[in-house]
Amino acid sequence: MKNPKYTHLFIDFDDTLYDTRGNNSIALRELYELRSWSNMIPDFDAFVTAYWTTNEDVWARYTRKEMTRDVLIVERFRRPILECCLPGTDTSWLTDDFCREVSDQYLNLCSCKPGTVEGAHHLMQYLRNEGYHLSICSNGFHEVQYKKLQASDMLQYFDHIILSEDAGENKPGKGFFDYALHITGADKDSTLMIGDNYNTDILGALGYGLDAIWFNRWNVQKDMDSHILLTTDKLSQIQEML
Repeated sequence: MKNPKYTHLFIDFDDTLYDTRGNNSIALRELYELRSWSNMIPDFDAFVTAYWTTNEDVWARYTRKEMTRDVLIVERFRRPILECCLPGTDTSWLTDDFCREVSDQYLNLCSCKPGTVEGAHHLMQYLRNEGYHLSICSNGFHEVQYKKLQASDMLQYFDHIILSEDAGENKPGKGFFDYALHITGADKDSTLMIGDNYNTDILGALGYGLDAIWFNRWNVQKDMDSHILLTTDKLSQIQEML
């Protein structure tokens, strides 16, 4: 039964509904093979580990406005390639232009993947049937997010797609949520944020005055804010509350 307190739900996309980690891991393997990198990077698993470590760092810096989008795109490949290349490998070819080319190829591979988090479609269909106004709230890049929404057949559920590039500010910034409320016509008191990132989704929403549900997909250990409405690693439990 619909929770009468809420009319609008702001929902993160990557790793909340869309299986970004799983889809991107498949794309990394495809990229590695298409680029024939095995001769210079023989340990694929080490490369993947280095990529994810770098990716987490550069996205955190981008969110804090310590790094531009252009630098993020270059560094998320330059750093793991340099780390995992065989000693003595000539890396003079590892230019900004090369990294941008690799990034474009990688994003094309990622964005066509359809994989979603277990229970995502079921939850979204339920929320749509219950009459909630549903909006994606994401820091992801505009051209990539729409491709992923189409590939995963998720676009059908949403009234609005709120992206940081359109808002002019990333989550957890106040400007992002100001923009989201303006576009959707939502009110703080009747809006709930759902997301997997504790800092950008949950603390961002709570700091702005929204209620929040933390989809703790990876079972991250945190000293949690007591104002979180629900913390769960299963989307089905979110349905039970709403």
